[in-house]
Amino acid sequence: MQTRWQIQPSLTPEADQALLKFPPVLRQLLFNRGYATDTEARAFLKATPTHSMSPWEIKGMDIAIPRILQAIDENEKIIIYGDYDVDGVTSTALLVQVLRALNANVGAYIPNRFDEGYGLNMDALSQLSKEGVNLVITVDCGIRSVDEVAHARDLGLALIITDHHHPGDILPPALAIINPKQKGDTYPEKYLAGVGIAYKIAQALLEQRSTNELTSEHLLDLVALGTVADLAPLEGENHALVRKGLRVIRNAQRQGLVSLAAVASVNIQEVSAMNIGFSLGPRLNAAGRLDSALAAYDLLMETDFMKAGGMAQELEIQNRERQNITREMQKEAEKIALATDEDAFLLFAASPEFNPGVVGLAASRLMDTYYRPAVVGHVDEETTVCSCRSIAEFHITEALDKCADLLVRHGGHAAAAGFTVRNENVGVLLKRLKEIAAEELAGVDLRRVLVADMELALDALSFEMFEHLQYLEPTGYGNPQPVFVSRNLRVASSRTVGKDQSHLKLTVMDGNSRLDGIAFRLGHLKPDLPAKIDLLYTFEVNEWQGRRSLQLNIKDIQF
Repeated sequence: MQTRWQIQPSLTPEADQALLKFPPVLRQLLFNRGYATDTEARAFLKATPTHSMSPWEIKGMDIAIPRILQAIDENEKIIIYGDYDVDGVTSTALLVQVLRALNANVGAYIPNRFDEGYGLNMDALSQLSKEGVNLVITVDCGIRSVDEVAHARDLGLALIITDHHHPGDILPPALAIINPKQKGDTYPEKYLAGVGIAYKIAQALLEQRSTNELTSEHLLDLVALGTVADLAPLEGENHALVRKGLRVIRNAQRQGLVSLAAVASVNIQEVSAMNIGFSLGPRLNAAGRLDSALAAYDLLMETDFMKAGGMAQELEIQNRERQNITREMQKEAEKIALATDEDAFLLFAASPEFNPGVVGLAASRLMDTYYRPAVVGHVDEETTVCSCRSIAEFHITEALDKCADLLVRHGGHAAAAGFTVRNENVGVLLKRLKEIAAEELAGVDLRRVLVADMELALDALSFEMFEHLQYLEPTGYGNPQPVFVSRNLRVASSRTVGKDQSHLKLTVMDGNSRLDGIAFRLGHLKPDLPAKIDLLYTFEVNEWQGRRSLQLNIKDIQF
């Protein structure tokens, strides 16, 4: 896959002057992230949002909180209705935990991906009503469930929707809707994850009724987990919540997380957003992808050391199985997608053999490999259920909105979405989606753009500079890890490493400066490497047998 490198413009003289109290490299990094004054920069580095963060500023909170407190006082049966991904599971655990601390009669319901699909469904609501449930609070789902909420109302269920997905044209007829993206909501932070919104409800509840058992700060480990795993942008309020949440995780207060970190070989006292994204999050997600997400929920709620250890091991086994299934499905999806049109602007593959829990991962791999929007689906007797992953140049949910007449249901974000379509409509849907993609992407340079913060000489890299980079943490989606480019480096040595020799280990020199680097999945470049190369990389400290050394984590090589 060819790439384009884009280096951020140099900071302006005005910004350089305004940020004069910061080290030069940090000045450029702050400017690249949109902080061009001393006040803005310090607020970001201290993870202090520019707004009050009061939960009461969110539309619907003034209706939802009194109704929840009434349910607690009257011992009504409350159900937190979640989703099967990490955001949904952490949201569910968070609200159940706070409501139990307030002596509520509360339980959790997470639909099974395979039997029920995403979000609210009428059978589940009917069953909950039969079981005497009075109040249902959704987390991370429900904003487009107009018919399902109407059904709940007919059953006499009170329903509060809390969600962070984009609302449709018609809002469901719920008692209250908590979603900062709905019209008329003035809350400044529009990009909270589902667990961030659940946390705002917890904050409001605990402001009304404090308990010695719990403070809102205790819940921030769950907020960090769900926010990072759901790729909510790590800026503004999310940046503040995740930074505080990582501190709570490092305190090792939640036994389930301690056990999960142990099986993932993550040092919980040094856990980072990257650990959540690549180690803890995928293991929690594995439960809902292969079986029931209740296993992940139960682990987060478990306090017994022995039980949590066994649960974490089960998730580890499921995650390995999920990795194997994903690899095989990706190969098959590539064959299907490329068989009809290798140059298509949108890739599509569906099969009855595809595991519906892993189609999103296969779509993501296809999108990464070919830099095209990708749709992968599982075919049932009557419907095909698909997951979509998209590129920056193509808003996949807006494309699906244009096909709404053909879909049973759909929803999502700019970069990721899901939908269900009746099998007889798959052909015409695919034709329309490909036409929309061709119209929007024709003439666009469809090479992945790798953005670098600045060019540096190797001798600029130091332990002191690495310490300065830590001020930006947590980094991730929306607040990327600093990326640098160094040019015209001499290759002092190179070799392939890894089980299948797929990685490349390099030593490069620039004048008298000499550094090692690791380039994951770039081992195939070894035979063609010239004497001098350009590198795009992140910068890290490698610790081995008590020794610390600087290392380049190479993302791309040009020559």
